[in-house]
Amino acid sequence: MATALLDAPPTTQAQRRRSSRTLKSVLLSVPMKILIAVILIIEIYPLFWMLVSSFKTQAEFLGKPFWSFPADPQFVNYVNAFTVGEMGHYILNSAIVVFPSLALIILFGTAAGFALEVMVFKGRGFILMLFLAGILIPGQMILLPLFTIYFQTGLTGSLWPLIITYTATGMPLTVFFMATYFRSIPKEIFEASTLDGASIFRSFWSVGFPMVRNAVFTVALVQFFFLWNDLLIALTFTNSQSLQTIQVGLLNFTGNYGQVSYGPLFAAICVSVFGTLVIYLFLNQRVMKGLTAGSVKG
Repeated sequence: MATALLDAPPTTQAQRRRSSRTLKSVLLSVPMKILIAVILIIEIYPLFWMLVSSFKTQAEFLGKPFWSFPADPQFVNYVNAFTVGEMGHYILNSAIVVFPSLALIILFGTAAGFALEVMVFKGRGFILMLFLAGILIPGQMILLPLFTIYFQTGLTGSLWPLIITYTATGMPLTVFFMATYFRSIPKEIFEASTLDGASIFRSFWSVGFPMVRNAVFTVALVQFFFLWNDLLIALTFTNSQSLQTIQVGLLNFTGNYGQVSYGPLFAAICVSVFGTLVIYLFLNQRVMKGLTAGSVKG
């Protein structure tokens, strides 16, 4: 038997070694594929269950298992979510507070990151540390002092407390990210623009800002998801139903005696969740470019 193996052609032995390596790689990849499949089920099934539940009747929620499918899909749940549940009004309020806050966060955060990394002045490292310290402060600690300030200044009863709070809470992380991205840009580029006669403001708007546009896009998307999905801050500073945002509005899908209207509630949740999911899937490539922009020095 040993003699037969030694006398085998080299090509046959090479094929056996290759087939052995192929079988080994397949066996090693099976656990990884199983793990990926389990993760996909864990991630996708809740979304699927939520979508299916949005078409159920109230009786099906209360009398059938949660994994059951609706006997007669109730598309009227989505209509009730916008008519009875006033989802359109809550979405409008969220847009009114999120987009101005997002614009201020991007403008001030990008300018601060540019100043702290490109401009040279004494104490800039200490100022950057102060911004980073803002990340360590829990949001729950500032709610009561801020509510007192807004009440004494007469800002309660409007959406200004949300805009101001969102802008302030979004600044530390934005400054940290933008300072990292500006650090990856060669300083010679800004020195050349200065030699060409550009002011510091021109260097920022015409040179620095376009070079970090993918980073700006990524930070804006991350902050958008945080602000759009916020519940704690919005619940604290909205003292009337007319001012409530989409996440606070989801708490209002109740009927007589506090009974939850599950069909319209799940329909409203689907509108919120799948809307943001579509935005992320559409802009995923830009997000990946922005996340890797500050990791390699150009």
